[in-house]
Amino acid sequence: MPELPEVETVRRGLQPVLEGATILSVTLARLALRYPFPERFANRLAGRRILGLNRRSKYLLWDIEGDDVLLAHLGMSGSFRIETPEAASATGSVPGAFALARSRDTRHDHVRFELQGGTAIIYNDPRRFGFMDLLPRAEMERHPRLVGLGIEPTSNLFSAGTLAALAGRRTPLKAALLDQGIVTGLGNIYVCEALWRAELDPRRPASALADPALAETLALAIRTVIAEAIEAGGSTLRDHMQADGTLGYFQHRFAVYDREGEPCRRPGCGGTVTRIRQAGRSTFFCPSCQR
Repeated sequence: MPELPEVETVRRGLQPVLEGATILSVTLARLALRYPFPERFANRLAGRRILGLNRRSKYLLWDIEGDDVLLAHLGMSGSFRIETPEAASATGSVPGAFALARSRDTRHDHVRFELQGGTAIIYNDPRRFGFMDLLPRAEMERHPRLVGLGIEPTSNLFSAGTLAALAGRRTPLKAALLDQGIVTGLGNIYVCEALWRAELDPRRPASALADPALAETLALAIRTVIAEAIEAGGSTLRDHMQADGTLGYFQHRFAVYDREGEPCRRPGCGGTVTRIRQAGRSTFFCPSCQR
């Protein structure tokens, strides 16, 4: 599933095209993705201008002229494709920095937004786990999908004190960090990477975060790994404006994720990356240097 850095690079890739643009029409290839589309979804968007494009956790938020906000989630395999009049086909760019390739098979094109000026934005999703919703702006913060979300790791509010709130948990560090009510947007990949950078065993109890020095070390690791991942995707988009965007650069920097059996990349460690299962998910770490 795309994580926060991937969703943020999607937002950055779409922003120059969407912000200020007027939606001429919306075409739906089906009545539902993971969930049914809102009633009169296409009609409610036609003729309206997009005022801004924001992100909350792993949700994209299109600020629509009037009273609505379009909420979009990419699910497991979703992506947006930008088709310009010069490249009006599946060869259009796919903004994002995904570790796994995104589909270009037009059979999985489910939503098409025609913009004034001839550009189109197409939502493609082979597994159809993504979804879209229209929220009244005044009720957005109380919406079930947004209420209760914690602090963004990219926010100035995120600190060691944020992580200290996890110190009362009996769960392992890995599971505690995936709790979206404390720190939102962290997913499996970047939690594994951050714990490696902080030299912390993912099986260690979250109560260890009562140590201010340890909490500060982990907070710095989280901020750094998220910032580097976003920058890697952002660099891809800036340097190759027509690049397909299906592979960002950060996956080449993974220290432990998906590197089971490989030597640990920490200088002087000499350990081997191991994979275990925690709460039904794969955890990658180095038992030698992560304590």
